[in-house]
Amino acid sequence: MTRHMDMLGLIIFCSILKEASGQKIIHVFSSDAENATLPCYNASADCTSTTWAYYSKRGSPGIELFSNGKIHDRLSLGSDCSLNIYKTTTKDLGVYTCWLGVKDTQKTFGNVYLHVLQVSPSSSQTQIKPGRSVTLFCQLYFCYEHSCETLLSSEGLQLIWVNESGVNLQTDSRFQILSSVDHCSISLTKTLLDEDDNTEWRCQITKGSEVKTSVSYTVSYLGGIEIVGRGLLVRGIIIIIEMAALSFPTAILLWICKTRAGKRRHPENVEI
Repeated sequence: MTRHMDMLGLIIFCSILKEASGQKIIHVFSSDAENATLPCYNASADCTSTTWAYYSKRGSPGIELFSNGKIHDRLSLGSDCSLNIYKTTTKDLGVYTCWLGVKDTQKTFGNVYLHVLQVSPSSSQTQIKPGRSVTLFCQLYFCYEHSCETLLSSEGLQLIWVNESGVNLQTDSRFQILSSVDHCSISLTKTLLDEDDNTEWRCQITKGSEVKTSVSYTVSYLGGIEIVGRGLLVRGIIIIIEMAALSFPTAILLWICKTRAGKRRHPENVEI
């Protein structure tokens, strides 16, 4: 509940950031743990006079991320004064502003809205196997003064699930795809088959044929080795093992013992 309230508060705060005359509003989409680059248009070649600020809380004056050559951890500045964020998370969601010059003489170049795409559960999930149903949730955490529906429609964007070939899974009857513009999310549900092992599905934000960002999920069944009787079970295939499981000296010793025991049972075969 606290997380959703924080997101709601951020969205409300974003609504007070208006586009000033001559400025640009730029939308940047990043996936969870992906690196993001936020452009600073029309910045001078000398980036030392450029300042980047971040707004995350309503009423906050903003946090300076880069100023006078000093920059926060996990951040770097590009040669064109763009701001690079290493491995973004939903905590980086917000509005970023770059400007040139010192206080009272500064020129603002515009606001950059950073939105983050996330898929759950994570790809580390292991309790999946054929016959079970799996549901994946993909959500766009956004900062915008209007609704998710307005953001997507105004920018000509789509939030979709695709297969490895980039085909929209909405057209595949084996998948149940549900969208929620209120939560800016889309879910995928499918009953797993044997052939789904090592299959990749991707949730992505697209604009026409351009993919803004995507998050992939790969189905991976448990591939452990299990001993079944005298056999070795690997993904349902039984391989018969005999002496190969024993060390070579042990195998020889057992063979000698077996031979001598046989001779004791059949004394007529024993030489005098």
